[in-house]
Amino acid sequence: MKESAEILSKTFGLIKQLIRPGVKTSEIDAEAEKFIRIHGAVPSFKGYQNYPASLCISVNEQVVHGIPSQYKLKEGDIVSVDGGVFYEGYHSDMAYTFVIGSIPPITQKLISTTKEALYLAIEKIKEGVRLGDIGYIIQQHVERNGFSVVRDLVGHGIGKTLHEAPQVPNYGTRGKGVILKEGMTLAVEPMVNMGKRHVYIAKDGWTVVTTDGLPSAHFEHTVVVRKNEAEILTSYKYIEN
Repeated sequence: MKESAEILSKTFGLIKQLIRPGVKTSEIDAEAEKFIRIHGAVPSFKGYQNYPASLCISVNEQVVHGIPSQYKLKEGDIVSVDGGVFYEGYHSDMAYTFVIGSIPPITQKLISTTKEALYLAIEKIKEGVRLGDIGYIIQQHVERNGFSVVRDLVGHGIGKTLHEAPQVPNYGTRGKGVILKEGMTLAVEPMVNMGKRHVYIAKDGWTVVTTDGLPSAHFEHTVVVRKNEAEILTSYKYIEN
């Protein structure tokens, strides 16, 4: 899984170089797929429940599961990219919200809050902690900053299959939920809306969109539960260096 996650993390470094005004989201998807396959891996998402692409690329009010298309990115867009890699029997999964050009301060706050919520949750993850505690931390941080957590979609266990038990909600009650055990592998992924939490699925059957048309942000890491802390397998270092 570490090797799978390393290929995926490097793929996101490539994506960072490709994301700019005028580029079609389908072009980014094609280059990412090529990169993954060159490294001897397979895109986890392609063909999963008949999903047609290697990445989910969701722009502005699209929350997740946006299908790469002929849409050309433009200044002021925020772009959530979610990708997975299957390598030698194991999956990894990560997401990052990219910014093109300048955006309003409130949109930057949305993105920062979502990323902060991810890391606050990961800091809490260790053996013996309940999943309700993790969801509670995310929800509190998001709502304290004036945003809302999407409840229709959740994080998940991951390993030999892309989506495994347990579900990892981004909201919850302290002291409730599954107790984490050492060696569990989880995809933790806050999805946060600027406005209300409500979403709908577009006519393509995949793209999840905010009902109020306001932007949404998304960050995700694959992590391993250890005795005293979480080990993060995916990395943003290739994006942010």
